[in-house]
Amino acid sequence: MAPSSKADKKAAGDVAAWSFNVVTSVGIIIVNKALMANYGFFFATTLTGMHFVTTSLMTIVLRWLGYIQASHLPLADLLKFVLFANFSIVGMNISLMWNSVGFYQIAKLSMIPVSCLLEVAFDKIRYSRDTKLSIVVVLLGVAVCTVTDVSVNTKGFVAAFVAVWSTALQQYYVHYLQRKYSLSSFNLLGHTAPVQAGSLLLLGPLVDYWLTNKRIDHFAFTFPSLVFIILSCTIAVGTNLSQFICIGRFTAVSFQVIGHMKTILVLILGFLFFGKEGLNIQVIVGMIIAVFGMIWYGNASSKPGGKERRSHSIKHGSDSSQLDDKV
Repeated sequence: MAPSSKADKKAAGDVAAWSFNVVTSVGIIIVNKALMANYGFFFATTLTGMHFVTTSLMTIVLRWLGYIQASHLPLADLLKFVLFANFSIVGMNISLMWNSVGFYQIAKLSMIPVSCLLEVAFDKIRYSRDTKLSIVVVLLGVAVCTVTDVSVNTKGFVAAFVAVWSTALQQYYVHYLQRKYSLSSFNLLGHTAPVQAGSLLLLGPLVDYWLTNKRIDHFAFTFPSLVFIILSCTIAVGTNLSQFICIGRFTAVSFQVIGHMKTILVLILGFLFFGKEGLNIQVIVGMIIAVFGMIWYGNASSKPGGKERRSHSIKHGSDSSQLDDKV
């Protein structure tokens, strides 16, 4: 196949992966917001456990159909990944509860520099000046859109710190494990989803009771609320899979940067479906700045020297030939 043809095929795959992730991620946010706002189902951690149960069932079906081949992931790496992932989920929920919306958004934005730090430290990534500046512009735009009041307290800061670092480590580990053990997105999900499902279903009701003072066994399930829960779990299969696909194709930093397009879409859809009070000139200006930064990041990071590995960091299978290429 000609180089241009390969590049076109990769570009089409990249667009499809991002589109899949954006649609499912935005969709699940809208569905979960409706589930909580309309039916009072505030058991976010337990709901996430249900999401991974559905995802685990999907991986079983795919394995039966032959789309997931036998693979190996050491128990130590599996447990480390699940620990980061579960701390990320619980940490984000606690951070949202203990912090103002403004500080919660600032904490989420700080995941980009933390992810950059991980790539520089572990993968020897080097960023060009334009790439760094484009990331700053994205952060500025999203901050203008989302950050309002900012108040900090000690326990809220600790929760945000744990949430940010665990999320960044979990996303970095997705990319790392796929390269190190030559795992596809399906294979990695097949290893991690059942363990996450079991651990979150076990701990979820306790965490949710601690956060909300409500017990899930006292929730009055109705047919409409069950429909929304099933819909949430169904969309979550695509969300979980698309996250692994995107981070596997790109890196945690690129996933975070371009992923802020989801924040913009959520703001727009929230305006369309939940009222007009969320949209004002500040939000619109922030959206324009953020989108400009994302386009700049895409161009800057794809140029020679925009984002490169400085030395060999991991050599496993077919990936070793790409270690000094653009990422």
